Amino acid sequence: MTKHRMNDNANIKTFFKPSLSNMSGNLVENTKGDRVIWGIVVILTMVSLLVVYSSTGSLAYKYDKSTESFLFKQFAFIMLGVAIIYFAHRINYTIYSRVALILFLISVPLLLYTLFFGVQLNAGSRWIKLPIINMTFQTSDLAKLALFMYLSRQLSRKQAVIKDFKKGFLPIVIPVAIVVILVAPANLSTALLIAGTSFMLMFIGRVSGKHMLLSIGVALIPVLLLLTIAVKYYDKDQHKMKDLPGIISHGRIPTWIGRIQTFVYSNKEDENEKLYQINQAKIAIAGGGWVGKGPGNSTARNFLPHSYSDFIYAIILEEYGFIGGAFIVFIYLLFLYRCIRLYRKCPFAFGAFLALALSFTLVIQAFANMGVNVNIFPNTGVTLPLVSMGGSSFLFTCLSIGIILSVARNVEQSEGEKVLAD
Repeated sequence: MTKHRMNDNANIKTFFKPSLSNMSGNLVENTKGDRVIWGIVVILTMVSLLVVYSSTGSLAYKYDKSTESFLFKQFAFIMLGVAIIYFAHRINYTIYSRVALILFLISVPLLLYTLFFGVQLNAGSRWIKLPIINMTFQTSDLAKLALFMYLSRQLSRKQAVIKDFKKGFLPIVIPVAIVVILVAPANLSTALLIAGTSFMLMFIGRVSGKHMLLSIGVALIPVLLLLTIAVKYYDKDQHKMKDLPGIISHGRIPTWIGRIQTFVYSNKEDENEKLYQINQAKIAIAGGGWVGKGPGNSTARNFLPHSYSDFIYAIILEEYGFIGGAFIVFIYLLFLYRCIRLYRKCPFAFGAFLALALSFTLVIQAFANMGVNVNIFPNTGVTLPLVSMGGSSFLFTCLSIGIILSVARNVEQSEGEKVLAD
């Protein structure tokens, strides 16, 4: 009987061993695309695990949980995100061209619904709650991805008439205007990032400079108006915002004005609640020095709000110092370089524009987050891609990277076929 059991166990082992090895071998064989971008994903997710675990102490105390629970949650998000990257990169990128219009048409009513019926936070609606799974997600993330897919498709198809205002320019700029207008009331910083990335893509896509300047001029009108209001309604003696008229005292407008006033007028000596976040970030950065305090040794995490998301770069600078912070900047620049290289090598316009658009938006978002942390830009509330604590933004970032790697995989295949043909 014992002998039979030993034989059975041996059979089970011999059955599973090749299966597991074959499965892992198949995964490795099927994982294609730019290996440097894959390496960047691994590095940034590892940094995310370390820094999120270190910076969630106050969050754990607030919700009476352990920091390990947030570590496991982040690990689960990373595993799910990597799976999304893998499956997205296995899809031929031409499929994304076919679904671009459908996704865009879905995202517009979702943005409208979010604007009026979404989850309220700080006088703005950015999220909707999904039924059954009871999870919230930021609809602007879906709209941003859908817009850049659709914009890439339009730019690739309209090259013959790209200089024509009606046939070339309007079909490209109208979708951008729709998304920006719907996103801006609740999330102005994301709307500005979308607009900036779109215009950069239009410039590379040979859109008429005259038409672009006209659009930028129109877009600058509300921005200059907001800056004018911020200057006019600031009391320099009392160091605070004056009472706003009824028209501009609703929604997110006072928040935007307050952030501009805080950024322009406030000094480091001012005792101001609006300066609390940036002052704590400065304390964290100053404490880090050149080499940092070491992993898990942050003290600012106990005082800095949103240290695990919006201000996670300040924690990186505190724990890993200027060298660690410079390394993160280098990683994002390397990611952008690899995507620009991919753009130049891609034989088809849609794939080239798509890789460039998605890389631009991720890198611009990363530099906006880091700029806020070091007080170069006003507070925007954007996360650090692949590093900040997981959420819908993290998963959409992974989907974007998966699409970029899909383009890279097809470029790799076409180059391989070319070599065989030669």
